Amino acid sequence: MDTVWQHTTVLLNEAVDALITTQDGHYIDATFGRGGHSRLILSRLGAQGSLTAFDKDTEAMAEAQTISDSRFAIRHEAFSAISDLPARSAQGVLMDLGISSPQIDNPARGFSFRGDGPLDMRMDTTRGQSVAQWLETAQETHIEEVIRDYGEERFARAIAKAIVTRRQERGPVRTTLELASLVAGAVKTREPGQNPATRTFQAFRIFINAELEELERALEASLELLAPGGRLVVISFHSLEDRIVKQFIARHAREEVDRRSPAWMLSKAPAMKLEALGRTKPSEVEVKANPRARSAVMRVAQRTEVGAQGGM
Repeated sequence: MDTVWQHTTVLLNEAVDALITTQDGHYIDATFGRGGHSRLILSRLGAQGSLTAFDKDTEAMAEAQTISDSRFAIRHEAFSAISDLPARSAQGVLMDLGISSPQIDNPARGFSFRGDGPLDMRMDTTRGQSVAQWLETAQETHIEEVIRDYGEERFARAIAKAIVTRRQERGPVRTTLELASLVAGAVKTREPGQNPATRTFQAFRIFINAELEELERALEASLELLAPGGRLVVISFHSLEDRIVKQFIARHAREEVDRRSPAWMLSKAPAMKLEALGRTKPSEVEVKANPRARSAVMRVAQRTEVGAQGGM
């Protein structure tokens, strides 16, 4: 009998409340996951509303097939592929970053050190290198750089050296528990209650899926995709993601338009910018019910006009 992996959507109502400004708009769930946000969005939309979702995880795609709603469409693509959609066609874009509980809990996916499994970590298992395949040939300096930059791990050098030494002496690391054991032997101290391998696993997952690059591309695409008054809602789960989102919103919220420039005066469309609408964290009640929500941060911004159409 197949195991059914459960997932609890973080900031479910808060995200959908922030996202929807009209029942008849077109909305984007850029990270479908197990569909918690998508199902609630659909329940809030009117007959003329619609939702397009994206996910590159094949298990997420299978879950999406259980939704029989003519207003819903799913695309098996990374969330940066929202750039393919028409400009100003969406009333809202939702991005729920990171990984879902079923991905973490299923040892076969290789995301966690809680159970032994193949060292994979790919969101889309149909393409690209697994972490194990990458570690077969990766240079020690590159491994160190990935662990340091994406895991913010101060023992990155020692961990990278241990991985390469193991590869030279006994062959490459293949499983999650092998990697966790290597990291534990290289890390001298760790915060109370945190597994020594936590930061390394995060770093390898982010790297192998190009998560931060995907996020940057998706954010830029959302700026073109959102209609005036449309909302951008992003839920992050670690500081690297949240920093990118925060800086993106701040950069475009303070963007100025030079009305004296020929480009502005000749433009057929009004110039636009983002307005930051706030930051939300899960309540104590939610964190108690779902401890994985504790690090979540939701940021909301709105697409607004900054100038009327110019002319000569």
